[in-house]
Amino acid sequence: MPTALQERSTPRSTTADSVAVRVDEIRHSYGKRAALKGISFDVAAGEIFGLLGPNGSGKTTLFRILSTLMLPTGGRALVAGFDATQQPNEVRRRIGVVFQSQSVDIKLTAAENLWHQGHLYGLRGAPLTARIREMLERVALADRGKDRVETFSGGMQRRVELAKGLMHRPSVLLLDEPTTGLDPGARRDLWLYLDELRAQEQVSIIVTTHLMEEAERCDRLAILNLGEIVGLGTPTELRSEIGGDVVMLEAADPASLAQRIEERFKIAATVLDGRVRLEIQDGLRFVTALAEAFPGAIESVSISKPTLDDVFISRTGHRFWVEQEQQELD
Repeated sequence: MPTALQERSTPRSTTADSVAVRVDEIRHSYGKRAALKGISFDVAAGEIFGLLGPNGSGKTTLFRILSTLMLPTGGRALVAGFDATQQPNEVRRRIGVVFQSQSVDIKLTAAENLWHQGHLYGLRGAPLTARIREMLERVALADRGKDRVETFSGGMQRRVELAKGLMHRPSVLLLDEPTTGLDPGARRDLWLYLDELRAQEQVSIIVTTHLMEEAERCDRLAILNLGEIVGLGTPTELRSEIGGDVVMLEAADPASLAQRIEERFKIAATVLDGRVRLEIQDGLRFVTALAEAFPGAIESVSISKPTLDDVFISRTGHRFWVEQEQQELD
């Protein structure tokens, strides 16, 4: 019997009947700047799918298209079989959306926030009351339903946001940077809830994030950079593409050392953040060979297993966080 970890790392089937979201050659431009350059992927029913990328990668633009707030320049997005451009009302009935910015009314109680949300989707009377009670229990706020949201912690307010997005029983839940402003404990609790929601109700969840640790918790993810997908698969699959170990070397002249390594060992060596970076099988043994080949040239060494940041570096040539900082400066 497969373990929970094995089950999580196994790609889900995306046959026509099991596809919850289909993104097909979506393109979008802001004037002359291309924000999305023809990206495609499927999200299966009951899958947690991550959109990982730095600021400016296009993930927020794609989120707005999927939530029917923006029309793409080209391509199409199907949500539960309905075209987000041609049939936006049908899509809106089937999606729950939690935006990065707060949408709860902090002067209302948790129950009142859900009551107003239910009215927007046509819920009334006893069914609405029952659904409010059910959702407050689901997000572990049953004992705080009559309290004003302004008295809640950031994590509790985020759970009210989730409850609002789920009031009408959507088949697809869209979350834009859902843990922004939350402490580590609240982040952990939120992800535990998302796992539970997916497992119990087969809700498909799409999460935008710039946090590597959150991307690791997704069943599959698309890594975006400058409007293009540079990686697509499970976190395990993406890391395995690197293979072996990642070796970082500090030297007085990293550019010269990188060139000498390439000439001597016929492997790619790049200079990143003032250090020489290598991807190699059996890194420990190779470092020993390096020290013997270039005595005194290497000042320090670090060896690690590949991360999603390494995948990003391998595909783009620069660190994820450097790209993000540059976008913020721009």
